[in-house]
Amino acid sequence: MSTSRTSLQSLFQPYQISQLSLPNRIVMAPMTRSQSPNGIPGDNVAGYYRRRAENGVGLIVTEGTTINHSAASGDVNIPNFHDEKALEGWAHVVKEVHDAGGKIIPQLWHQGTARSEGQGPHPEAPSAGPSGLSLTGEKVSEPLSVDEIQSIVKAFAQAASDAKRIGFDGIELHGAHGYLIDQFLWEQTNRRTDEYGGDLVKRTRFAAEIVRACREAVGPDFPIVFRISQWKSGFYDAKLANDPEQLNQLLQPLVDAGVDIFHCSTRRFWTAEFEGSDLNFAGWVKKLTGKPTITVGSVGLDNDFISAFMGNDAGTKDIEELTDRLEQGQFDLVAVGRALLVDPAWAAKIREGRFDELVPFTPASLGTLS
Repeated sequence: MSTSRTSLQSLFQPYQISQLSLPNRIVMAPMTRSQSPNGIPGDNVAGYYRRRAENGVGLIVTEGTTINHSAASGDVNIPNFHDEKALEGWAHVVKEVHDAGGKIIPQLWHQGTARSEGQGPHPEAPSAGPSGLSLTGEKVSEPLSVDEIQSIVKAFAQAASDAKRIGFDGIELHGAHGYLIDQFLWEQTNRRTDEYGGDLVKRTRFAAEIVRACREAVGPDFPIVFRISQWKSGFYDAKLANDPEQLNQLLQPLVDAGVDIFHCSTRRFWTAEFEGSDLNFAGWVKKLTGKPTITVGSVGLDNDFISAFMGNDAGTKDIEELTDRLEQGQFDLVAVGRALLVDPAWAAKIREGRFDELVPFTPASLGTLS
């Protein structure tokens, strides 16, 4: 057995958080596919997730699925999480994944002003944001009223309640990448002067209210994951926090509101978040909060990574960094995105040493998803 394969065994250690018991540390990251006509996930979606569960993914996070708000979605083929037919479809997805021995949580999502005007199931609805600003600072709509904000909080809570009712194993709240929750957190898009805007701590109010409302809806033991990022779509150098002290100010209200796990999105897992430490974003979030974290960012993505599994030099450092950091406890779980998107058996192949069968991700491979 090669050194790299031996070290990879840390990915296959069980993990327990609250009532969520996972067979290993591999998480399927949420990835939008637009394969649910009229927002309803069908048998194709159930089969897609079941194949990942059958092949040993520890925890599946679904693609983003939108809450019950007219401006939440910009694509009629993105699944929603409120229509009864959609919820029936999701219940079928849950059954298929559970029958295959897997665990699954939905990612609950509102696109905010990242949604293009005139798009989605309600093209007449204006896009929604804290200050009505796009990520570039352009005004695209009026700021949300306090009443509208509170209705969105309730919609997230209803989705969380429905997730528990139909058998999901927890929920993930999408607070990253420049979508609605993140738009409240980011100074660039939140220029409000009321209780939902101002300094960094005040800008966390919307996110914390959503977490708290979801916690009240699902009870104390149902896992709540919060996905967070510094970067935004098209703004890869954006920062919510410039140093650990600011990051702690941002995170603490979310911890107090009831977050169990932070899903810390970075583009490359090996990148240090702040000067003076090699800790990545997930490492810092865990250090500051004491909460479990999921790291993500280019895990298993390219040919160099695959060649390292097969005993070649290229990419070996990245594999060893991942497993070393996991073994050191810098983070607890590892999310895999595009590698699992293109190869449903990725986790099984890694576990069984079938490295020569790994399918590399390329743009062309997106046409062969199964």
